[in-house]
Amino acid sequence: MNKILSIVCVVTFILTGLFTQSCKFKNKFEKELEIEQGAVKLVREVQHGGYDIITTDELKKWIDEKKEMIIVDTMPFESSYKEAHIPGASQFLFPIPEMETWDTKETDGKSVEDFQALLGSDMNKPIVIYCGFVKCTRSHNGAKWARKLGYTNVYRYSGGIFAWKGAKYPVEKAQ
Repeated sequence: MNKILSIVCVVTFILTGLFTQSCKFKNKFEKELEIEQGAVKLVREVQHGGYDIITTDELKKWIDEKKEMIIVDTMPFESSYKEAHIPGASQFLFPIPEMETWDTKETDGKSVEDFQALLGSDMNKPIVIYCGFVKCTRSHNGAKWARKLGYTNVYRYSGGIFAWKGAKYPVEKAQ
């Protein structure tokens, strides 16, 4: 009886290990599918918007070099910006759905002229627009609108404040 119990325990242990391993593979494959979908979505947004992208390390290098640029935070709430934003960033709210025509109801009452004033008159100055994370499309909307208005050196920082914090880079707080 003890021998049978021992065999059942060993078989259960092996099957549990195989099941756990197969779940890991399944999760790994599902995760890869999710990564692929996110990457393709980002590439298509970049192609559609006509802007470029910048990585966390590239943006940090530009800030460290004191490169002259405009950084725009498109996080959805003023409290998000006040709590933590990339050093030197100004806030401008954009909606999640793509905005084909300017709608002040979607931009917290701010007009296209307000956005242009934030970006300035130098149409070639680097402009970096970010939100929270890669899947957030507010940064896409802001970058697309900057290009639509004629700005030529527009970058979307797709990793956003989450990637910035993940890299343990300093943030600013607003009063």
